[in-house]
Amino acid sequence: MLQHLKKYWIFALLAPLFMLGEASMDLLQPTLMSSIVDDGVLGLNNNGVGDLDIVFHMGIRMLLLILFGAVCGIMSGVCANIAAQNFGNDLRKDAFGHIMHFSFAQTDRFTTGSLITRVTNDITQVQNMVQMGIRGFVRTLTLLVGGVICITRLHSSFGGILLVAMPLIILVLYVFLSRVTPQFSVLQNRLDDVNNVMQENVSGNRVVKAYIREAYENERFGKSNEKLVETQLSILLLLNYMTPIMNILLNLSLLAVIYIGGLEAQNWEISPGQVMAAVTYLTQILNALMRMGMFFQNISRGMASAQRVREVIHTEPEIKDGEKTDIPYAGGSVEFRDVSFAYAGREEILSDINLSVKPGETIGILGMTGSGKSSLMQLIPRFYDVTKGSVRIDGVDVREYPLAELRSRVAVALQKSELFHRSIRENIAWGDAEASEEELWKAAGIAQASDFIKGKEEGLDTIVSQSGHSLSGGQKQRVAIARAVLKKAEILIFDDSTSALDLKTESSLYQALKEAYPEQTKLIVAQRIASVKDADRIIVLEDGHIAACGSHEELLESSEIYRDICQSQSGTQQNATESGKGGVANG
Repeated sequence: MLQHLKKYWIFALLAPLFMLGEASMDLLQPTLMSSIVDDGVLGLNNNGVGDLDIVFHMGIRMLLLILFGAVCGIMSGVCANIAAQNFGNDLRKDAFGHIMHFSFAQTDRFTTGSLITRVTNDITQVQNMVQMGIRGFVRTLTLLVGGVICITRLHSSFGGILLVAMPLIILVLYVFLSRVTPQFSVLQNRLDDVNNVMQENVSGNRVVKAYIREAYENERFGKSNEKLVETQLSILLLLNYMTPIMNILLNLSLLAVIYIGGLEAQNWEISPGQVMAAVTYLTQILNALMRMGMFFQNISRGMASAQRVREVIHTEPEIKDGEKTDIPYAGGSVEFRDVSFAYAGREEILSDINLSVKPGETIGILGMTGSGKSSLMQLIPRFYDVTKGSVRIDGVDVREYPLAELRSRVAVALQKSELFHRSIRENIAWGDAEASEEELWKAAGIAQASDFIKGKEEGLDTIVSQSGHSLSGGQKQRVAIARAVLKKAEILIFDDSTSALDLKTESSLYQALKEAYPEQTKLIVAQRIASVKDADRIIVLEDGHIAACGSHEELLESSEIYRDICQSQSGTQQNATESGKGGVANG
């Protein structure tokens, strides 16, 4: 991840340099104060007569050094923030970009809540670690090393106190941090769980309310949150135990310096001002050690988060670009050759699928729930890759296409219409961002959406609520269909995307689509016979196999499965035939 910081190396370099200046000014203050006390106040070098000029001049010098240190501190903070904030911004965009290229399977493995946590909370922790590293660490190290040198130069006995105190403090830090560090990864996983529950309930709140499951979901969220709180408390308690112990060692060390310094001052081996300087230096040293402990605590948490972010950034997308370019358009033929498919860790859903779809042909796909209809369609735009065999568009294996090229040739409308919290115009324009107003209305008209859009006070500029909850199921589907139609792709896939439409509206939609784009290849997954009755061919899937293929009339005569589906929907074959009037228009 350091490559994200390279762009801002000048700020990452200036921040510690400025901080070195600030810390150095802090190290000079005790020595100057010692001169004020010994020479300016007590007059130890002037027969006990104080000198106000020394007090004044030393005071001015101290003030100027303080101001210089303050300027250095401000500049260090500015540079550190510029470097860290831009680093975090670039890292967050990079992680998000990787997530956008993940396959559906990879997203499922990480889980939505975990990915949200990694892009937000984890990257914030890494950003804070970088900021502290290029600023706080330099200050802490400078005060620690500089303080040890300065206090030892004052008197060797003070160095002896440090030899006793510092190992004890380092031991305390090691004991507590070694127990805290592993819990940071656990903490982030607990946060993943809370975000997952939160995301599910916010997106599915209508289902929760409809089934009066608020109490259950409150309990589920409470359990996840309690685990998070328990982990946080465990960490905080350990740190709270550490702080008093460190303070005790700090105060004992100060008492030792004051006691030994007092004895040495009585023997005139050291001056009172030097004792005061020693106390200040020791305070700086021990405080630096405590800050070093907090620094390593933040480093530990940041490293745990960095590992989680690294997992996202270093995970290679399973679905990669093909290398073939300049693939000519050939009308939108689709071919499945000996295709088998299984989701990771599961049994095969599709087995030995062989199907050839001609350019401009309309294919209906029927089957019981779980027969593999949607899975078959998701192989065309490479939402998933086949386990065996190949899927070909215009005679070329889809794995050889660059993904952008492949998906530009395919438009998909799903049963669950994914709409964004934008205007209806923007939602439809996802199909073609450069589309004119006329083209938008044409697509809406084909999708039978223009009437309800015109009925809205703001028309196309009507804002859709998150997930499209401000629209009815049928309205959402029609907006999603308009988006797919506007794309003008070679191949149009309707994956049960008209399930919320009545037969009359569905019939009008297919008729308008036929008239507008007669040469477009159409693949229509449906549950209703009426939706696919007039397709050129109807494919019947059963347990992942093609059980039958033919026109409506041919299947009524040759396929028992198809007849059973007809009878289950209409009672008789004849009624099934009649109910299909106005179904799918031939491609």
